[in-house]
Amino acid sequence: MKVQSSIFIGGQWVASTGTESIPVVNPATEETIATAPAGTAEDVDRAAKAAAASFLAWSQSSLAERTAIMDKAAGGLAGRAEEISAFIAAEIGKPITLARGEVNAVVGGLRQIGADLPTIQWEETIGNAVIVREPIGVVGAITAWNAPLLEVFVKACAAMAAGCTVVLKPSEFSPFTAFMLAEVFDEVGLPAGVLNVVSGTGPVVGEAIATHPLIDMVSITGSLRAGKRVMELAAQSLKRVALELGGKSPNIIFADADLERAVNDGVDDCLRSAGQVCAGLTRMIVPVELMDQVAQLAKARAESYVIGDPAKDSTTLGPVANASQHARVREYIRLGLSEGATAVTGGEELPDGIERGYFIRPTVFSHANNDMRIAQEEIFGPVLTIIPFHSDEEAIEIANGTVYGLGAAVWSGDPERARAVASRLRAGRVRINGGAVNRSAPHGGFKQSGVGREGGRFGIEEFLDLKAMLT
Repeated sequence: MKVQSSIFIGGQWVASTGTESIPVVNPATEETIATAPAGTAEDVDRAAKAAAASFLAWSQSSLAERTAIMDKAAGGLAGRAEEISAFIAAEIGKPITLARGEVNAVVGGLRQIGADLPTIQWEETIGNAVIVREPIGVVGAITAWNAPLLEVFVKACAAMAAGCTVVLKPSEFSPFTAFMLAEVFDEVGLPAGVLNVVSGTGPVVGEAIATHPLIDMVSITGSLRAGKRVMELAAQSLKRVALELGGKSPNIIFADADLERAVNDGVDDCLRSAGQVCAGLTRMIVPVELMDQVAQLAKARAESYVIGDPAKDSTTLGPVANASQHARVREYIRLGLSEGATAVTGGEELPDGIERGYFIRPTVFSHANNDMRIAQEEIFGPVLTIIPFHSDEEAIEIANGTVYGLGAAVWSGDPERARAVASRLRAGRVRINGGAVNRSAPHGGFKQSGVGREGGRFGIEEFLDLKAMLT
């Protein structure tokens, strides 16, 4: 078992002021594989002071200096890629092939920072005013467990690239990828105090970050409830907030689309990482006359997934990340049945041949309506809801008919029709006919899916503020 006894503050690995530890459980085996310190408000205070002390020097570092650090970190991370990928698979049950993809995406993202920084308009002149963009200050980053390394990158690394210093709280379910990344940055010469990592729970460490007077901004990925709580606490000191929250993303498939391709792509997007993806396409909206055909295509695709040990290359669907999530998803499956949706495949029972672990059968509901809770609430598990429509207008109305607005997709054989519908969807990212996710493009939500954007230069600009100097 891996025991982490220290947190990272001011460039040093130091003991937490707390005496308790947090178990990290492998969701495929239900066994404790590691422990991490349960940090305290006092730990956050030490980290915030270290970040504040290092801010002036780091904020005045050159773009070349920051780029060099990020490039070196990319090399260090690449050198530990297999180790970190294996731990992601063990911490949260993400299939190893997807875990490797996450690590590779972060390696590429760190290298891309050097290209992104010069594209930002750091200074411009308007009349007698010189307008400059400056780092906002100390950033509190609170990350989720579903993409533990990528979440740290889009928050902590983007903030550091902007010239900010960071107090990072990784999810208590997956803290070790953050510790490993801190080791990498320490080894490549990141100045002390620029990155600080305090493990712990949301109610203790997260709330201490949101209320600390030395922290200027809080960026969180989490549930709608967690985002509202952070915004409430941050408002007490008027901190800026960036919130990447939930989603119930629609996938409109018109009759003139390549139906099999569209359905398979939609199922894959819904089921990636066992459905634990904020922008996953969890509502498939299809012509009423194609409902049964689509349901059978979706059933076949879902049943093609290989469920099992996430450490094996052959596994394409691992467990959900923890016991509470397992119970939550199973309850939603029962709810879908009680609401009257048709279960085409899946169910709440463990998959065949599996006797332990937080595994969920990939579940497809058809003949649902948009008023059902399974169509309105974020399940965060491998559950797809198929909803019929009678007209383009009704499809758009259904797609926009939730409190969320994170992701969406449109499929049509007519590109102009697809683009016109996409322009009317209230979502921060819309994929048209299977357009690939572009990590240099902005990612974030409309409505209650959040505030702010992540990704590429847009994610770096999120941590900048404007100053006007008048002559």
